[in-house]
Order: sequence, then structure tokens, then C-alpha cells
Amino acid sequence: MSDWLANTAGTELGGQIALALALMSALLHAVFGALQKGRFDPWLTRGAIDFSYGMIAVFLVLFVVPVPAPHMWPIFAITFVIHAAYKLLQAKAYAAGAFTVVYPVVRGTGPLVTVVAAGILFQEHFTLTQWLGVFLLVSGIFGLAGYNLSRVGVDRKALKTALFLAVLSGLAVATYTTFDAYGIRQSLDPFSFLAWFFMLEGLVLMPTIAVIRWRRMDNPPAIAPLMRRGLIGGIVAYFSFGGIILATYLGSVGEAAVMRETSSVFAGIIGWIVLKEQVGWRRLALMGLIAAGAVIVELGAA
Repeated sequence: MSDWLANTAGTELGGQIALALALMSALLHAVFGALQKGRFDPWLTRGAIDFSYGMIAVFLVLFVVPVPAPHMWPIFAITFVIHAAYKLLQAKAYAAGAFTVVYPVVRGTGPLVTVVAAGILFQEHFTLTQWLGVFLLVSGIFGLAGYNLSRVGVDRKALKTALFLAVLSGLAVATYTTFDAYGIRQSLDPFSFLAWFFMLEGLVLMPTIAVIRWRRMDNPPAIAPLMRRGLIGGIVAYFSFGGIILATYLGSVGEAAVMRETSSVFAGIIGWIVLKEQVGWRRLALMGLIAAGAVIVELGAA
């Protein structure tokens, strides 16, 4: 399977598979976000999710995939630092401002910077039509942020802090997307990279924070239901985050990053159908703009 993937990377078939993986990742990223909302503290939920996919990776590392080559260990170390910074920045941004305002800013900043970074690192260059698509998609995402901002009461000082942290989180998204793409391309076996990535990235930071937070709570939640949600989230993470990393391995990093941000559309649909949230024609129009931008990016490829 690994040899077939290596031979498929960069081909027309590879690009088609990358597109499918990126769209799957977008849908599941919205599901992943929805799983973190609910009756549990988000820090606890994320800790349970990370622990779950880390433990699944332990089995894969021990019995399925080969040990990475020595040159991969510095790459894994850098990957861990980048993802840790992203998670902490994102958590602080969400704590400082409303989720519906912060999330679109994070997701809108990410693909824009990733496209530029991929052009520098991988010599990928978007056509003028594709840049138009990026502009429409990012405009739709930031438009959602502005629309949501108009509907929530905000402390202006806190808003500045939240938006600053959201932009930093978006830069972290772009950094990990680009560097993960570099890392998996340096690996002799892409599945080995994914398994070791999930184990090293999942078992340390967020589970530790979650345990400390749980112990300090006056009325901590029961472990069993929390871990059930964590297991579901961990499985979703493999297809969501694993899918986007494989997409950047098989096809264009920039295109994969843009397609993933259609998660804002899927999140809106999930909120409407599952969570019974009011969407309204303005949000529908902005989600349509995001979808149109993604389609133009794909059709505009030279």
C-alpha cells in the first residue's frame, strides 16, 4: 500500500484522491469540532480524544508500521512543538472570544498563508483563477466571523486579544499543514509517519492538561462517558487529520489546505440539521461563497 501511494503521489490519480481526502477531512473536521461541544469541559474532551488516538497509534507502532529512519526524529520533534503551540493558542483564543467569531478567523487565515508557504517550500504556484477562488473562500470565512460578531455582545478589549490569538492560531495551522506535508514526504513509509505522529502528538500534552484540570474540579465528570466521546473523537481524528496529511502527500498542499476549509460549510450544515441552530439567508450566502471559492480553486488548476 505504501509503495502504491508513493507511485501515485503527484499523478492525476493522486490529485483526485487528494481532493476526495481533503473534502472528507473537511466534513470530519466539522464533526470533530461538534464533538468538542457539549456537556464536558472542552479541555477534558480534547484530552480524552488525544489520549484515545495516541493509544490506538501505540498498537500500530508496535505491530503494524516500521520504525522511522533516524532522520525523521528531528522532524517529529518540530512537528510536536508546532502542534502543541497550535493547540494552546487555539484554546486561549476560544477562552478570550466567542467560538463563532474566533473559529472562522483561524480557519480563514490558515489556507491563505499555507498557499503562500507551499509556493515557497514546494514550488507550487496557483493560477490567477485559483487565487480568485482563494479570495472568495477566505472572504466567505471572514464574512462569517463578521456576521457572528454582529450577533454577540463583545468586550472590545477582549475582542482584540481574541482576534490576535485567532490570527496566531491561523498561522500555526498554516505552519503545521506545510510542515506535516514536508514531514510525510521525507518519510520512507507514509503510514509510519502517520502512526508515529499520532502517538507522539497525542499522548503527552493535552491528556496531561486534562488530568490536571479534572483533578482540580469540584465536581469532575465521570470518566467512562468522557472516554467514550474521546474514543469516537480519536477515530474521527484519524480520518480527519490523517486524511489531510495524506492529501498533501498525494497532491497539492495549497489545494488540500483550501479544500479542508470547506469545513465551515459542513459545520453550518451540522449546526442546522443536528444541533437545530438557526442558519438564516446571510449565513447560507456566505457558506455558498466559501463553496464557490473551493470549486473555483479546483477548476482553476492549470
